[in-house]
Amino acid sequence: MKYTFQELAGMIDHSLLHPTLTDREFEEGCRVAVQYGVASVCIKPYSIKRAAELLKGSRVLVCAVIGFPHGNSATESKRYETELACKDGAVEIDMVINVGKALSGDWSYVENDVKAVCDEAHRRNAKVKVILETDYLSAGGAGLSADDLKRKLCQICERAGADWVKTSTGYGFVKQPDGSYNYKGATEHDIILMRAAVSPRVQLKAAGGVRDLDGLIRTRELGCSRCGASATVAVLEEYRRRAAAEQGGQAVQIKSPTLGQGGY
Repeated sequence: MKYTFQELAGMIDHSLLHPTLTDREFEEGCRVAVQYGVASVCIKPYSIKRAAELLKGSRVLVCAVIGFPHGNSATESKRYETELACKDGAVEIDMVINVGKALSGDWSYVENDVKAVCDEAHRRNAKVKVILETDYLSAGGAGLSADDLKRKLCQICERAGADWVKTSTGYGFVKQPDGSYNYKGATEHDIILMRAAVSPRVQLKAAGGVRDLDGLIRTRELGCSRCGASATVAVLEEYRRRAAAEQGGQAVQIKSPTLGQGGY
């Protein structure tokens, strides 16, 4: 295998964010995170204290979402939510920009909103990933094409102090022509664009639509240091299967990466 198990597991923010997630499922998810040695659990704010207890003594970090999933909370609410999250034990923060303000071209609002969270988190030695929610930007806005809008938002996030820029929440559903709702999440196009839009100081996280080992590897090769996933067990068990097959001299079929197919 080109990468070690630890290198790939260390990219994963294990997502425990589904609206119906029970306490039992949450605690099992934390145990899975420790078992597989992932980077973090990405969790709802109310569960931070319990996660910190369950992860104590492990290398798995506590990552809390802020203004999730739509980014519509007032800036002071996001800042205070960040303060509480850090006090409860979060050391990473995944916040969502105010997408409506971005589409309106209110750049100062967007920057101040992100900066308020970054400043609060950094004061408390936590790092911040800023989510653009790329599916909502696919038609462009504020007189900019979709790509130019994404570039501008990445640059705003860097100025505001973001440690990562992140593609999606995994819940940015868009109404389709048939009336159903779906989303693409992380795509190769957006990952490449976002990586080029910021300096090497800012890292990149893919989320939404990365559901297999090949997709995870592809995000790494495109420049991501983190990847949000709920299919952590399936992804990493596939790694073990392939590694065992290689050691046994068996040919292992490499599938095409599946980015942007839906599902966090």
